[in-house]
Amino acid sequence: MLISTLSFSLMNFGVKYLSYLNSFQLIFFRSIGTFLICSTLIRYKKIPYFGNNKKILLARGILGFIAMSLFFLALKFLNLGTAVALRYIAPIYATLFALFILKEPVEKKQWVYFIVAYAGVLILQGFDSSMSTIGLILIMIGAMFSGLVFMIIRYIKQSENSLVIVNYFMGISVIISGVISFFYWIPPLKEHWVLLFALGILGFFGQFFMTKSLQMATAIYVSPMKYIEVIFSLILGVSFFKEVYTLESLIGLSLILIGLFANLFVKKRP
Repeated sequence: MLISTLSFSLMNFGVKYLSYLNSFQLIFFRSIGTFLICSTLIRYKKIPYFGNNKKILLARGILGFIAMSLFFLALKFLNLGTAVALRYIAPIYATLFALFILKEPVEKKQWVYFIVAYAGVLILQGFDSSMSTIGLILIMIGAMFSGLVFMIIRYIKQSENSLVIVNYFMGISVIISGVISFFYWIPPLKEHWVLLFALGILGFFGQFFMTKSLQMATAIYVSPMKYIEVIFSLILGVSFFKEVYTLESLIGLSLILIGLFANLFVKKRP
């Protein structure tokens, strides 16, 4: 899981560093590398390429593309660590969607933890003068779409291979972002081409090692480690982008992480 969080942190750093480019160009390069690797592995392992639930997989891919687009756009307006922390609000939305759509119960403790996390968001918006309202709106809407994605994955995880699920997401992202990028292409600096292609490789490593860690160990032990991505992102943001975090923003970020972290340890009713 540590390799996964580091990979995602470096990928997000790359997206922030290359923010002078069109966001859809970044999505294209982030997606095409992972798509090619996933497609190769699916063929090598002789897994049915298009899966079993094609319509649901298409929906997952489209919703995932929207969520990623909003996150990449938000990175233009928000500090790296703040954007990553706010993106982790997605599991709250996933739980709420599962409550109303899949009829999964929500424990009373979870509501308390959700309120704590949202209090952190309110502190960031109300007391941190450096917080961009546009960035916050983008990231919160993106988190809602990510929540829908999580709910869909939970629904189909028993009937679909994880490589197929990721491949649909990346394939759809390549197609849509590629078409949009064609009309709004900004020439990258020649020294940035390596970093552009690295986005897809880092994204694949992050996804692969996260899945592998969840398969090798109990989720309750490895899942909390994914929040280390916020710490990595804070360090990268301060070190390379000279980002400044006020006391209020650190309190807000801490409340978000405390609420989400505590939620991981809630035992669900059967």
